[in-house]
Amino acid sequence: MNDTVPFRLSVLDTVPVFNGVPAARALRELLELAPEVERLGYHRYWLAEHHNMPAFGTSTPPVLIGQLAGVTSTLRIGSGGVMLPNHVPYVVAEQFATLEAFHPGRIDLGVGRAPGGEPATARALRRTGDPAHEGAFGEQLAELIGYLSPSAPGDRPPVAVCPAVEHPVPVWLLGTSPSSASLAARLGLPYAYAHHLNPAGTQAATDRYRAEFRPSERLERPYVAVSAQVVVAESDEEAEYQAGPAKVAQVEGRINPLTLFRTPEEAAAYPLTGAQRRFLDEYAAPQIIGGVETAGRRLAGLRARTGADELLASVPVYGLRARVRTFRLLAEAVAQAASEGASAGEPSPVTSASSS
Repeated sequence: MNDTVPFRLSVLDTVPVFNGVPAARALRELLELAPEVERLGYHRYWLAEHHNMPAFGTSTPPVLIGQLAGVTSTLRIGSGGVMLPNHVPYVVAEQFATLEAFHPGRIDLGVGRAPGGEPATARALRRTGDPAHEGAFGEQLAELIGYLSPSAPGDRPPVAVCPAVEHPVPVWLLGTSPSSASLAARLGLPYAYAHHLNPAGTQAATDRYRAEFRPSERLERPYVAVSAQVVVAESDEEAEYQAGPAKVAQVEGRINPLTLFRTPEEAAAYPLTGAQRRFLDEYAAPQIIGGVETAGRRLAGLRARTGADELLASVPVYGLRARVRTFRLLAEAVAQAASEGASAGEPSPVTSASSS
């Protein structure tokens, strides 16, 4: 963990779409949610990329980033992430250079290699071959970083991004494995690990990233963000109830990937088998689900294991008010842990809206 940088709270949003809620409404609620998150002192707000998955409203991160940057002023807004195999690097660079021109110093570009869909979706995205393997992805990533790096005066490359990049757009690498950690380390990029997708591999990946990190012009010291599923309520029981839709989706989504999230009432009535309940208990155990004290304890454990500099909270909770409540109570859990740590003589993990 980088002791010179305060621990930060941030958001990774998939824009969950629930039964009975139009996707357009879920998207419009972002314009209310992001300013609330900003008022709570969160550092950044990222949007994921999903295709042909009706339960998630994040098919176009650059469009969503522009919308949220326009209704906030201190939050860093970015992608968590753009799935680079789905896109031409030059077009991604143009999109994020344009966003940076409108919102200087506030735009992040998180990049991943996952295809983000099954073969039919890949064909619809006009993908050819399989650029997701290590070599091709690394080449794509290097090309993208080159486009988003300012050129020396009079040294304009044959193909340049317009508008011209005056300051480097921060590029992050996202991943779920030690191989992605190694690539981020070799390139000297900040690394975001998807703990909510593969919690079993979190510690190995973050350890490898720090062990292999090479300083670069973009980053002098390793920096790790860990994304986790977060549901915080007034009690452990209420948090488990609010987490029900996301849990059921882990079962139901394997049967029908086109299904929407169920409401908490529907999830509570879903006929899970004993084996499915055990699977969901194991799935939820590494995440941050519970009342304030439980959430704070789980977050402290995650930080202790990974040395994370930042938490990216993914909150698949039903209803705008409940989502705001989770973000508020999570901030309270961190503040409570900070107060207890300060009384014990430990560094205070405060949030910050400064850049990086």
